[in-house]
Parts: sequence; C-alpha cells; structure tokens
Amino acid sequence: MVVNSINFWLFFVIVLVPYFLCFRGKGGQNLWLLLASYVFYGWADWRILPLLVAVTAVFYALGLAIEHNNHLRPRRASHLTTLGVVLGLGILFYFKYFGFFVTEMAALFTALSLPHSLRSLNIVMPIGISFFTFKLMGYVIEVHRESIRPTRDIVEFGTFVAFFPTILSGPIDRAGTFLPQLAERRRFGENNFVEGLKRVLWGMFLKMCIADVIAPWTDAVFGNYAHHNATSILVAAVLYLIQLYTDFCGFSEMAIGVARMMGLRVAENFNRPFMAKNVADYWRRWHMSLTTWITDYVFLTLNVSLRNWGQWGVYVATLVNLIVIGVWHGANWTYFWFGVYHGLLLVATTSLDKRRKKFEKNHRLKDNQLYAWSRRLLTFSFFAFGSVLFRATSMSDFLGTLARLPQGFSTLYTEEFSSIILYAFPAIALVFLREWAAEYRRDIHFLHAHRTWVRLVSIALMISYILYAGQLEGQSFIYFQF
Repeated sequence: MVVNSINFWLFFVIVLVPYFLCFRGKGGQNLWLLLASYVFYGWADWRILPLLVAVTAVFYALGLAIEHNNHLRPRRASHLTTLGVVLGLGILFYFKYFGFFVTEMAALFTALSLPHSLRSLNIVMPIGISFFTFKLMGYVIEVHRESIRPTRDIVEFGTFVAFFPTILSGPIDRAGTFLPQLAERRRFGENNFVEGLKRVLWGMFLKMCIADVIAPWTDAVFGNYAHHNATSILVAAVLYLIQLYTDFCGFSEMAIGVARMMGLRVAENFNRPFMAKNVADYWRRWHMSLTTWITDYVFLTLNVSLRNWGQWGVYVATLVNLIVIGVWHGANWTYFWFGVYHGLLLVATTSLDKRRKKFEKNHRLKDNQLYAWSRRLLTFSFFAFGSVLFRATSMSDFLGTLARLPQGFSTLYTEEFSSIILYAFPAIALVFLREWAAEYRRDIHFLHAHRTWVRLVSIALMISYILYAGQLEGQSFIYFQF
C-alpha cells in the first residue's frame, strides 16, 4: 500500500475522518492512530507485526527503568541503556545482516577448503526495520542522557514507533519532538491541511513524473551494463542520482504532508542537496534524519573517545560515521564500500577546508557564481559516481560497469529515452529552478507563492502534468527495501 496508490488514500480517508470528528481527547486520537498504524503495517507484512508490538513493549519498559535508575543507580541505568542499544542492533543484525554473514562465512570456508555445514538462510526482513529500530535506540539513549523524560503512556509510545506515514521509509523521528505532539489533542486546521496537500502533491510530482519515468531506462542500462558503452553508463549515473533523489524525497514529502494533514510535524529529510558546494554540505542536506541520528549517536561519541588522536581522531570518526551510513542501507559489500568512498571524500574535504578558504580569499572567489556552480557540479559528479556503487547489486557488477568506461564513448542507448526527454526533463528543470529559487531566496515558490493566482495555477498545472506525464502505476519506492 504505497503512498501514491488509490488504496492508501482510501485507507487515509477512513483514518482521517474519525480521527478529527469522533475523538474529543488525545487518548482516543492516539489509540485510533496506533490501531491504524498496526493495520497499515500488518497489511505490508502481518507476520512481522508481533515483533513490532513486542519491541515496542520492551523499549517502553526500558525507558521507564532507565529514568528510575538514572540518579538512584547510574551504573544500572547505563547497563539498561546498553541493553537497549544491543537489543536494537541485535534485531537489526539478525533480520538484516545475519543471512548475509552466514553466506559470506560459508563462501570463505569453501574458498579455504575448510569443512563446514553453513547454509544460506532465508530470513524474512521486516519492512522498515532500519527506521523503527533507530527510533527505539535513540529513545533509550535520550532518556539516559536526560534529554527527554520517558512517556508513561504506552499508546503514545506505540504510536511514535509505528506511525504509519513514516514507518516504512522514514523520516526517522526523534522522541523529543514527536511525543510532545501526541500529548495534546490535534484539531483540524485549514492551514495544516492545505500545506499537507501541497507537500503530498509535490512528492507525487517528484516520484511519478521524474523517478518512475527515469527508472525503466536506468534499469535497462545497469541491468545489462555489458552491452552498453561509456556514454550510456555516464548518463545513467547522472540520471540515477536524480532518480534516487526524486524517489526518496518524493516519499518523504508525501509522508510529511500526510502527517501534517493530521496536525503532526515529522522531521524534514532533504534540503536542496543539489545546491551543495562540497561533500560535507551535501551530507548535511541529504537524508537528514539519518545523518543527524548517526552523527549524534555515533560520530560525536567516537569523536570524544578519540580526542587524544587530534585531527586524526576526527578523520577516523568521520570515516566510521559514513561506513555506518553505508552499511545501514543493507547487507551488501557495495554499501560498505559506498560508505568508505564517501567517508574518504568527506575526510579529504575536511582536511582541505582551510586551504580552500585561503584560496578563495586570495582570489576573491567567495561571491563568484561561476566558481560556486563549478563546485556544485564537481560535488554532483562525486555523488553521481557513488550512485553507481549504490545501485550495483554486487561488487562484481560495479567493477564490470566501470570496466565499460575505457571502452570509449559511442551512441547513447535511446530505447525509451524519448519518454525521459519529453516528460522527465521538463520536470527536472522545474525542480532545479525551484531549488535554485529557494537557495537564493527568489520569489518563485510556485505552490507557496505570495500571490493566490500563482498558487492556484501552479496546483492546477502540477495536477495536470501528473495525470498526463506521470507513471500512475509506477514502481515501489527504492527505500522500502531498507
């Protein structure tokens, strides 16, 4: 039941109407949301629903126990927090990585001619497990740090964990910002509802008119890389990065919009990443709910632990941080090396930062737009190359794709490319124009323009474009697999 499907919107209407009309208190609203979220998750995979309920109950109890012991028995509180983190990582490891680990160990023993009885395991990976386990671990850590007080309302806590717009693909909310919203009754607000609809509309435009139009062509190139030349592969790398962005950002926009219509605000996930001028800036703008989570709970902890190493400690913490981000995406060596690649890029960016600033000052380049756009293009190129690694199903596929580049440039693979030119390119141009306008604070905000007629015309044109050019029966969201 994807967010841009008719089934989802029928489900949402069934949830939304009683949510505002039938419940006079926050308790009823939260219970209704929790039940709706469990139905939604069970629809995706009913076999895993008991796991979600069980871990919710366990972490709810852990939060209360940690708070109780924070001052009375600080050591016990630390142990309970460690237990929560280990439990979260253990669940994540078993369902997401254990099968891969067993398969790799079996391959290693076979290569070394060592006897073994290891067999590949077919473990069902719960949808959204990477998202809700991070919510749970972040919760117990924040309770232990006394940044938040644990909720004593298990329905509130369950709703925070299972909130249906975000459980499958995020954003990853923090308890400190989401739980207080559940502690009050939400009332229908016209501004929230209209703003939510705008976010949903923009998300559908990104997903259906760009990502789903590009997908068949990039799948054809990367799925048969041995038959394509450097021209097609390089164009596919650029288009896949745009596809990945519009697919995931499209989902995030829709999730944010759906929540907003219910009077709830969830974390923002993207902030114009293609306007970034360097790798560090890009990661501050891309999948922000994940990068800030890992920065707060992994990087900062490592940075403190390695402070005696000086600048090298920062570099090691940075590299580990990006490897964790890479591996979070799945059990595949491609994600590990994706993290290494971006970690080394980020280390290089950090180490050269002072020299860059000095160079810009000496040559008066700070306000030079040609220089700024050249930096953006270079940053985009780094990430487009990384997207090939991210897209590859295995390291052999990635290396095989790279091996096609020295074969030289030739004719671009054009089958179905006309759809991208006719439908996706105008939409991509609009996205870049909108992000450029927002970056430089120009008054071209389309759906949020100051003039009413501009907003109404923009909405009408966008709906028309979705109906005319959008893939109404498009592919599932890329991040559902994580």
